[in-house]
Amino acid sequence: MAPAIELLLLALVSQALAAPASWSSSLGAVVTIPAIETHVPRGTEPGAAPTLVNSATTGITTHGPYSGTPTTTGAEQATATLATEILPKPNPTATYYNTNGKLTQPQPMPYMPAGGVGTNGTLPVYMVQSDFDYESIALGLHQEYIELDLFHYGLEIFSEQDFLDAGLTVEDRNLIQYMAIQEAGHATLLTNMLGETAPKQCTYDYPFTTVREFLDFNVKLTRWGESGNWGFISHLDSKEVATLLVQAEAIEARQQAIFRQLLGLHPMPIWFAPGIPQSWHWTLLSQYISSCPKNNTRLVWQNFPNLNVVNQPNVNRYVNTSLINANTTEKWEIVGDRTGDPSDSRIPEDESCVHQNTTGYNCGPAISRDRYNPVSFPGRQVNLTWDEPGKAVGPNNSYVTSTTAGEPAFVAWVSQLNLTYTELTVTGSNCGFTYQPATEVFETDPAVNGTVFIALTDSDIYVTPFNLTMINPHVRALGLYQSG
Repeated sequence: MAPAIELLLLALVSQALAAPASWSSSLGAVVTIPAIETHVPRGTEPGAAPTLVNSATTGITTHGPYSGTPTTTGAEQATATLATEILPKPNPTATYYNTNGKLTQPQPMPYMPAGGVGTNGTLPVYMVQSDFDYESIALGLHQEYIELDLFHYGLEIFSEQDFLDAGLTVEDRNLIQYMAIQEAGHATLLTNMLGETAPKQCTYDYPFTTVREFLDFNVKLTRWGESGNWGFISHLDSKEVATLLVQAEAIEARQQAIFRQLLGLHPMPIWFAPGIPQSWHWTLLSQYISSCPKNNTRLVWQNFPNLNVVNQPNVNRYVNTSLINANTTEKWEIVGDRTGDPSDSRIPEDESCVHQNTTGYNCGPAISRDRYNPVSFPGRQVNLTWDEPGKAVGPNNSYVTSTTAGEPAFVAWVSQLNLTYTELTVTGSNCGFTYQPATEVFETDPAVNGTVFIALTDSDIYVTPFNLTMINPHVRALGLYQSG
C-alpha cells in the first residue's frame, strides 16, 4: 500500500510540473498556455529540498508493551530546582492602553506600527533558545513521531474491507496516508530546530482493535497533540521557532477535525481550541510509547497519575429500546485503562449508531453530524476513579507518575478558553463523582464540548489560558472526557 501511494504522489507532482502546453476545454476549443518542461530537483541537485528524518511512506515500528528493565527512571532534572511552585506576581509591562485608536509612537518604517517582537531588523535564527524551548519542541517531536507511525499502522493492520465495513472508502484510506506523509515533514522541521540531540523515532503500544476504535483514538491523540502545542507556543523564547510551529499546528488542527468526521462526530463543536501544559501533554502521550532507542534524549515533564471516567460516553451508541445512548453509558465501555483509550466499538449491532440511516442517530462518517441525543450534557453525573502515584510509565517504563497535590477536592475542566471547577464528592478509596458544568465561553457557546481535559485538584486556584501551568503543583490526577 505505502509504495503505491509514494508512486502516486510522485506521479501527481510530475504531472503538475510538466503539464502539457495545450489541452481541449469542455467547449471543444484548444487552450494553449506558455510552459516549459521541468522537474523537482532531488539529491545533490541545486535547489533540492532537505531530506526527511524518517520515510514518509514506509516503515512502521514494532508495537506492544515494554517488557524490559529500565536503566534510568524519572524525568530529566537540572542540578537545582529553585522552588516547589512559581507564585503569581504583577506584570510591570502591562501599561499600554490606546484611548482613541491612533498610533502612540513613531513608526519604524512606512506602514509599520511601533512594537512587536522580531521586527527591528534582526535576522531570524530558527533554533531553540532556552531549556524551555528545547524541552517543549522535543515533546512536540514525540507527538509528530507517534502520529507518523500511528496513521501508517492503522492502514497496515486494517484492510480495505475493514474500512468499508466502517463506512470508509479507499479514498479515505489515502487521506489518512497523506496525513502520515505530513507528519514526516513536521518531524523533520522540529528535528532541524533542535539539532543533533533531537529525540528519535520510538516504538508504540496502541489500544484499538477495530477501525472505529482506531479513529476514536486518533480523535483523542490529535486533540492532546494540538492542545499541547498551543499551550506552549506563545511562551517560547524563540519566536522564530514559534512561527514555524504555528504553521505546522494549522495542519494538525485540520487533522483533528478530519478524524472527527471519519468517526461521525461534528468536526469542530468548539469556538476556540484549548491549550494545555506540557506535563499534561506528556502524561497523556507517554503512556502509548513502549520503548525508545538507547540514549534517546529524556524529557523533563511530569507524569501525573491517571484519572479515569467510569461512565465515559460511548460515541458508538444510539438510543434503542433500553434507552441506552452515548450519554447514559453507565459502565466501563473503554478498551483499556489508559486515559486516552477509545470507546469500545464491539457492541451489539442493534445498539450501534454506525449503520443507522435516520438523521440524528447515524454516526457513520460524514462531513457533519447532528446528534438528537447529545454525547453528553450539562448536569450529567460523571463517575471517576484515579490511580496512586508511583507507577512506571512511558518509554522503557523509565518514567514514574507523581503528584505534589494534597487530597483531591475539585475537578478542573479545561476546554476552549475556560477553566471551570466543579466539586468532587469522594465515595471511597480513589473514587468519586462530580457533575458536568453548564458554563459558557460566550453566550450560546457551551464551554464543555468536544474532547475535554479534566484534572483532580486539591484547590480551585485562579489561572487563565496563558498561565495554566501554574495549576500543576495542585493536580492529583489527569484524564480526558469525551463530551461531544
